[in-house]
Amino acid sequence: MGIFDWFTGTKRPEDGVVPRSPQEVYQALLTVNRPTAPFVVRDGSPEGVDLVSEWRIMESAWYEYFKTFSVTKTYKVLMRINPPDNEVRSTDHVWEIDWTKGFPEIKQEAEFGRGQAKKVERLWRLGRDKNGKLELQERATFSSGELKSPLQDAVTGLGWTWRGVSIGKL
Repeated sequence: MGIFDWFTGTKRPEDGVVPRSPQEVYQALLTVNRPTAPFVVRDGSPEGVDLVSEWRIMESAWYEYFKTFSVTKTYKVLMRINPPDNEVRSTDHVWEIDWTKGFPEIKQEAEFGRGQAKKVERLWRLGRDKNGKLELQERATFSSGELKSPLQDAVTGLGWTWRGVSIGKL
């Protein structure tokens, strides 16, 4: 892994993994979906890409999960399958969220970002350890890696490269 790979979020497959077909990569990305995940992977045709993965922040069943972290931004990963290079090119879109009415709304005049986004939030509480001493205890963690890591693993596991794109064409 080169220094630019780290900056762009590019992940490469293990040596010796034979690249599979584009259809298998597409299906593998779709199978990352599961009902217990706080994100969804869906067809990206409306956005002009192959696939989109996004937080379920706008689904009422997930309001409390995201509200716990006071999430102020929502992330969307746009993906394009590039068969000639055996890579999935991705870029992140980020929007600000407003919770003032008790449910999430994307701010119309808000800041928007494109590129590779990384965010980690941890909630702590003051508690006592088994000896009764006060300590900080981690209550919950929220990470943008929860959204992206399963996608990257699916792609690299099939012998393809996950290429993060910040500037230029997806």
